[in-house]
Amino acid sequence: MRISTNQMYDAGVRSIERNQDLLTTLQNQISSNRRMLSAADDPVAAARSLTITQTKAVGNQYAKNQGNASDRLSLIDSQLTSLTESLRSVRDRVVQAGNTILQDSDRQAIATELAARFEEVLGIANGRDAGGDDLFSGYQGATSPFARSAAVPPATTSSVSYSGDDGQRLLQVSSSQQMAINVAGSDLFMNIRDGNGSFATSAAGNGSGSPNQGSGVIDAGSVLDPQKWQSAVNAFPWQGTSNLGLQIQFSSVAGVSSYQLFDVSSPPPPSAALPALAVSAVLPFTPGQAISLLTTTQPPAAPVTTDFGAQVVITGSPAAGDSFTVKPSANKSVFETMQGLIDLLRSPLGSGTSTTDFSSQLQGHLGNLDQALANVSRVQSTVGARLNELDSLSSTSSSLDVQYQQSLSNIQDLDIVQALSDFTRQQVTLEAAQKSFVQVTGLSLFKYL
Repeated sequence: MRISTNQMYDAGVRSIERNQDLLTTLQNQISSNRRMLSAADDPVAAARSLTITQTKAVGNQYAKNQGNASDRLSLIDSQLTSLTESLRSVRDRVVQAGNTILQDSDRQAIATELAARFEEVLGIANGRDAGGDDLFSGYQGATSPFARSAAVPPATTSSVSYSGDDGQRLLQVSSSQQMAINVAGSDLFMNIRDGNGSFATSAAGNGSGSPNQGSGVIDAGSVLDPQKWQSAVNAFPWQGTSNLGLQIQFSSVAGVSSYQLFDVSSPPPPSAALPALAVSAVLPFTPGQAISLLTTTQPPAAPVTTDFGAQVVITGSPAAGDSFTVKPSANKSVFETMQGLIDLLRSPLGSGTSTTDFSSQLQGHLGNLDQALANVSRVQSTVGARLNELDSLSSTSSSLDVQYQQSLSNIQDLDIVQALSDFTRQQVTLEAAQKSFVQVTGLSLFKYL
């Protein structure tokens, strides 16, 4: 086989160019510390690198969402702490107002302080975040959720209305989880069950439109068996009526105080001569005893016994004709409770309100205030649980980000020691190719002629 001079030149040039190209590639890899300079260097690794990069970017966005959710929930938690402190301060003053040695002026001074606390709670309810969105308005982020409305006769004080909704704003904090980053004001401030959460007790008066005349005071009561209570409520004719509940009416025969339970859940009778339906026998009363809410329809109706699994305690000495009502709990806002306390403390004793009646009403409002505090505690526990969950998600996101970065490093980064060794070897190869090219191109028959 004959090799022409042109073939030798072309082969030598190609060898030099190939070695120079490999040397340049190594030089670029070393200067950038990257093994892959383009997808052509390793198509499979480039595809894997793109997938990991995209997954890492999505994870970073979830981490950012987690931070935003944590900031907002932390702000809500701070507001809830302030709300708890305000309501506890109100409770302390209410307990103080129950001291019988206080004068009307003292109670009115406490009412003035409670009015200031009322404004403070209203301000918390209309709190906003740094972006100007209301914290407790549901989906209505640009709407102040709570507003005073003018007093409508016969009421003499204004009320607070809620114009938000029950919606929860959700933020995607992981690939499979959304988290609520707000608290609906209706849940926190409005839908609070009064009484003990199952039923509410109150003094009903002596039947002539006057307050109870005795010194009897009823407590908030308690449910001993929640299952019995729910079954009794479902079975008893309390649903869909406007005058719900049981009434404990007192009488006195030969100086012996007795009580009897009546069903006042039916519509009011058309005539006062028609008494409410008795649902228990006449029973002797002992101050401080537990009165079980156990009813039995009396003749002529067929006897039907209903055990509510609940009881109330009445202390003091109720007068004949005094009565107390037990009604299923209804929703009562914290603003209604606070306004009721303010109105009660502003009313002088003796102007239609006896000391016993005042104490009874004060205890009722205090129970509702305790329900409001318990509700705030429940909501704050929920917010705290979300914050703890976000901490765990944030830790997981950080670990995943490190793993993604390590995977990308394994695919993209250069082994610098190996690269420097290859670079040195390639330099030697290039120099050898250049020297051999010079020697080969110098061969000619004319040198030997």
